[in-house]
Amino acid sequence: MHSTESFPARPAKGMALHVKVLLGFLLGTLAGLAAHATLADAQWVHVAIDYATKPFGQVFLNLLFMLVVPLIFSALVLGVAELGDIAALGRLGWKTLIYTAVVTAAAVGIGLLCVNVFQPGLHMDAAMVQKVLSGNVLKAGEIVSKGNDLRLMDLLVNIVPHNIVGAMADDSKKLGIVFFALMIGIGLVMKPTPGTVAFKNAMQGLFEICMHLIGLFIRLAPYAVAAFMFNLTFQLGWDVIRSLVWFVATVLTALAIHGFVVIPLWVRLMGGMSPRAFFRGTQEATLTAFATASSTATLPVTLQVAEENLKLPRKVSRFVLTVGASANHHGTALFEGITVLFLAQVYGVHLGLPQQLMVLVLCILGGIGTAGIPSGSLPVIAMICGIIGINPDGIGIIIGVNTFLDMCRTALNVTGDLATAVVVAHRSGEQDLPDEAAMAHLDEIVR
Repeated sequence: MHSTESFPARPAKGMALHVKVLLGFLLGTLAGLAAHATLADAQWVHVAIDYATKPFGQVFLNLLFMLVVPLIFSALVLGVAELGDIAALGRLGWKTLIYTAVVTAAAVGIGLLCVNVFQPGLHMDAAMVQKVLSGNVLKAGEIVSKGNDLRLMDLLVNIVPHNIVGAMADDSKKLGIVFFALMIGIGLVMKPTPGTVAFKNAMQGLFEICMHLIGLFIRLAPYAVAAFMFNLTFQLGWDVIRSLVWFVATVLTALAIHGFVVIPLWVRLMGGMSPRAFFRGTQEATLTAFATASSTATLPVTLQVAEENLKLPRKVSRFVLTVGASANHHGTALFEGITVLFLAQVYGVHLGLPQQLMVLVLCILGGIGTAGIPSGSLPVIAMICGIIGINPDGIGIIIGVNTFLDMCRTALNVTGDLATAVVVAHRSGEQDLPDEAAMAHLDEIVR
């Protein structure tokens, strides 16, 4: 019932998936830059993007997204049910919440420190700002409109959904699915009957079906990454990237410090695991997150590497990682903090220590409320800008480089989720029951 057959078997021979993804990234980037330099006005290239590479990339994402809801629901219900009692759920939940808040605060703090040191907003030429904004007016207006519709209290209230079907259809309300799954899992623990045991078996079957299907879909990842990077680099070229080089460098530096300094220390000191073993075991999930720019779409691979490579207990990995895909966004919170202060610098708005501390708190909460989808953080940034008193239209400045940075911060989000799972598993001392013992325990509950 709980065998590793829930994960698709990996091929014994051939090039590893993460190597193929990396090759797809490099080839797509080089082809896009070459096409931008030599074929920028060629109509056939634009036709190829509109009717081939762009639709292919979107279909790949849709294949993953269509299974996200059943996967989140079944994985979390099983994760809670396998804890066996409400007290264990409470301990695991509080540990996850506290560790997430601590590491997210560290990530945002690093971001704010970097943006104060590098001051990327002061390196933006006023004429370039207007040029970049003029090319993204419509898109920026749409994002600002979404940001104006966001309210901090609404994000918290929507954690408890009044319509679970509506929450399934709205990416900004995925936490409602998490809450609903938690309630169902708690109900399974509190009401052990033959009927609830049958329901749990059905959830296990749904989970295995989702994992198998996504295992098939993920084979398309290298080609999808090549398509994404070709589209991005062909449309942008080097001009926009050069104009925002200080902003990009600030974000990448902060992500690197958190990803290669804080997380390894966190895993070693709090999780009792070698950083080398951790990064070796998580590289497939990190590269998939980079390719899809979506922590929810990466969830199947994240669960797989947690249980197969890191050998984490199912009850911990399914709970922590499923919640983390919706609420544990280290990289996103870091990026939101940097972007808010960057726009303040561009517009000449001085933010003192109290205002920056407010930004830190808002980014921690905003990271929880951010949809785990590509560019899901932009409306939240618009909301925070409005609260702080900065013109949110400035988001149009960063739209050109947002896709690449979105890929980078999503990779950190997923790596942070896995690091948190390692720490929670180590600190909670949870262990999986062998399959035979689990079945005996289930029979005892039913009797």
